[in-house]
Amino acid sequence: VQLQASGGGLVQAGGSLRLSCSASGRTFSSYDMGWFRQAPGLERDIVAAITRSGAGTYYSDSVKGRFSISRDNAKNTVYLQMNSLRPDDTAVYYCAAKEGLFRITTMSAYNYWGQGTQVTVSS
Repeated sequence: VQLQASGGGLVQAGGSLRLSCSASGRTFSSYDMGWFRQAPGLERDIVAAITRSGAGTYYSDSVKGRFSISRDNAKNTVYLQMNSLRPDDTAVYYCAAKEGLFRITTMSAYNYWGQGTQVTVSS
């Protein structure tokens, strides 16, 4: 599967952005999907993830209550709605897909990655 992330940009603290990740190739509904981010000098971390059906989700503690992950299997797209953005949310955001039975929080299980989209939050 090929992934294309979009929707990043520059926003003031307290603002909102919605990231989209479009998939092409094999059946989108076969994949668990995740959003990850990497800030300069830091490791890539999981932000949110969603199961193939959309019934199960995960959020990191740092974004819980502010971000929301969703998917539209008919449109082959996963979204990350980001509200109440803070300067420490600044990072390159990546979407990723995985097959198999590993938990959606297992970053090493994600074997398809998009190119990343920059999110910058100014104070």
